[in-house]
Amino acid sequence: MPNFSSKQIDIFSDSSHKLHYAELCTALYERELTRLSTQAISNVSVLQRKLGGLKHHVKRIADTMLQKNSPLEIDIHNGSWRAKQANQCPAKRNDPDKCLAWYASYTLIGHTVPIHVQELGEECIELDSIDRFDQQEGRLHANKYGWFTYQGDSVKPEIDSSPIANQALKATVNLQLLKPNKAILTAASCGHCWDHKGKSQPRTLTLREMLLSLSVNWKTFR
Repeated sequence: MPNFSSKQIDIFSDSSHKLHYAELCTALYERELTRLSTQAISNVSVLQRKLGGLKHHVKRIADTMLQKNSPLEIDIHNGSWRAKQANQCPAKRNDPDKCLAWYASYTLIGHTVPIHVQELGEECIELDSIDRFDQQEGRLHANKYGWFTYQGDSVKPEIDSSPIANQALKATVNLQLLKPNKAILTAASCGHCWDHKGKSQPRTLTLREMLLSLSVNWKTFR
């Protein structure tokens, strides 16, 4: 089986590069159209807006994946990242004190952050982005999942004004902001999941999460 490591893309001929680009675009289009077809979207303008931006996002993701210097392999046919999955979720090794030190030093608007999500015996790590932070209070706001302390604790949703975060937190979920490292960002970028038996089927990342995975700096994790 060929190895589609992003580090190896440079050795492909120009025609092969175009072929992989086309295959990536096709996989991403098919995946997103399937997802949109199963969503309950009552507002036609919302659907039109999503479809209108689809071409731009798909091309950007495919082009950047093929050029990005990443330790992850590219799954051309599924439009996703691929890496060996750990037997246990790496979030279990998260240290709140190290998490606090990290975010006290490196919190910036727009940074991609990993969040441990546990629900009904299943767990994974999702990518989110910082859209606000309060340095004095030592907390940050993630676009989807709301406020977290720099130590990683999720702040109660009732004091969060973000409708996206409140909607995401309606379900009974346990959330924890994690200090980024290679194992954690690999699991998040590849959609690795675990349940009470151990490793489970990887989940498919949304286009938003794929875009966030492209912003990861694998040297500094910032």
